[in-house]
Amino acid sequence: KISMIAHVFFTVLLLAAIGVTDAWIMPAPRVLSRKGSSSTSLKMGIFDDVQKLFKAFTSSASASHILIKSDDGFDRLTKIKEEIGNDPVKFAEAASEYSACPSRAKGGALGTFKPGQMVKEFNDVVFNDDVGVVHGPIKTQFGHHLILIDERSD
Repeated sequence: KISMIAHVFFTVLLLAAIGVTDAWIMPAPRVLSRKGSSSTSLKMGIFDDVQKLFKAFTSSASASHILIKSDDGFDRLTKIKEEIGNDPVKFAEAASEYSACPSRAKGGALGTFKPGQMVKEFNDVVFNDDVGVVHGPIKTQFGHHLILIDERSD
């Protein structure tokens, strides 16, 4: 993995050095200075893309969840959240009792995963919101979830 990341990084730096912008196929625009000479401007978007790519390879998180598949999932999870607060022990107990996911056998623990491995709504919470806090209810294609982010490395 590291050698591939290094290869991509140095390829992008080379492309930037020769004037390829974030469009990857368009040369950088020429800008005239007051003296009439030209210089190449480099858009920083390509570096944002590299940063996102690097983060996708190096980031990971572990989280637990409680899944309710019924139509009243939002209301049920709101009540559960009020009862458990941000207590991880109470969260695991509630997951074991209420969750419709097989992870209920492990207190809702989903293990460690990388960005993009979960559905978008779930992924957005786990990789952007506070660690150690119960989030939700969040609606996904599977139902409504409470999510406890156990840890995250960026």
